[in-house]
Amino acid sequence: MEWNRATAEGLAAALRAGEVTSAELTDEAIARVERDDKAINAICVPDFDRARAAARGADRARARGEDRPLLGIPVTVKESFNVAGLPTTWGMPPHRDYVPAEDAVQVSRLKAAGAVVLGKTNVPLGLQDVQSFNEIYGTTNNPWDHGRTPGGSSGGSAAALASGFGALSIGSDIGGSLRTPAHFCGVYAHKPTLGLAAHRGMVPPSTPALPADLDLAVVGPMARTARDLALLLDVMAGPDPLTFGVAHDVALPPARHGRLGDFRVLVLDEHPLIPTGAAVRAGVTRVAGALVDGGARVERHSPLLPDLAEAAVIYTRLLFSSTAARFPVEAYEQLRARAAELSADDRSLDAERLRGTVLSHRDWIEVNSRRELHRHGWRQLFAEFDAVVCPVTPTPAFPHDHHPDLMERRIDIDGVGYPYLDQLVWAGLATMPGLPATAVPAGRSPEGLPVGVQIIGPMFEDRTPLRLAELLEREIGGFQAPEHGR
Repeated sequence: MEWNRATAEGLAAALRAGEVTSAELTDEAIARVERDDKAINAICVPDFDRARAAARGADRARARGEDRPLLGIPVTVKESFNVAGLPTTWGMPPHRDYVPAEDAVQVSRLKAAGAVVLGKTNVPLGLQDVQSFNEIYGTTNNPWDHGRTPGGSSGGSAAALASGFGALSIGSDIGGSLRTPAHFCGVYAHKPTLGLAAHRGMVPPSTPALPADLDLAVVGPMARTARDLALLLDVMAGPDPLTFGVAHDVALPPARHGRLGDFRVLVLDEHPLIPTGAAVRAGVTRVAGALVDGGARVERHSPLLPDLAEAAVIYTRLLFSSTAARFPVEAYEQLRARAAELSADDRSLDAERLRGTVLSHRDWIEVNSRRELHRHGWRQLFAEFDAVVCPVTPTPAFPHDHHPDLMERRIDIDGVGYPYLDQLVWAGLATMPGLPATAVPAGRSPEGLPVGVQIIGPMFEDRTPLRLAELLEREIGGFQAPEHGR
């Protein structure tokens, strides 16, 4: 039997039953990577010798009677996580030779759970793109169409999962970096509640790996089923042991409901600042129909929903204020001069990106206060609804676009071009207030490309969108293996 498309849950059961060994699974996964990854370029840093050794160790542990959540299961790790002995570059050429001496906390948790790390997956330069390409490792292609991107910045992980290179992967998300690649490649991803999963060691190369409270950014699981997401989230969840002195388990509340018919869901497919393409609207409609057919209460509008345009502005300012923190002084001063020339009437997201880049601390406090009002609005909404279903981005995967200036790129939505970075507004809807969001497959575009949606849930109620994702998977299907990329 070929195990490369099996779920992590299925592999764990087969390993426990003695139907296969971890060494066999690992050899099969490596053979598949060596056969197929030349066309995809998902695995940028293989670690096959240590993976085979870890698999043999997992088999010996099982023979001794041990059993851990991921014991013997092959997985991959986004390049941006420190793995002792492997390069961490974030795709930045000056750091191509940087090799950390210590694992990131999430890599340590994977290994402690028994996972076999096959290697690291490709990313964009500095993790700052909706695609995955860089000068060191080249371009990662979408397994469904090699002329298109798998997304970013966790694009290598999504492409690896869709290609059968490991059963699970871990990534990060500040601008949809887990959810967009899942949507583009037809797999699953979960952006946890802000602060739920420790991120120490998921830092730019040569940066000290210390605990820190990041704004907006999270680390999270990627998989080929909703249940596997929940399995991996249980391994990842919990604060940093350096902060608490000891490992600290998190007892997340159970999902609000177990049956599809008990869920109350708000479904959105329109944003005031950017259109939603026909293929993505069709995916949202398909999910809405499955919810209705399953007996769920579905609404398309609610006065409780925080203002989407204002949410996008707040998100944009917070996001770009964080990206500019380490800019050289000269570059920062040039941007500040440009921002001062903006008309007060210019409310475009391009203008908000520039304003955010040079945000003063005083102004940041004001924007953060507006965020707190939005968080309160979401609390009120989730008293009436259990989840919100909406797009991840306005389109399926788009053709590779390596124009060096992101501000000059355009995203084509049903034949009309829009500013490239405006597609982030849907991802920011959950990111800005720190809400959990699960990306799930929702069908195919007319061209045969995967289309996904995201399910946003209440803060620290991550199990609610995960459970709804599992129930939807039963209704409309989930991951499908890609046909040979065109």
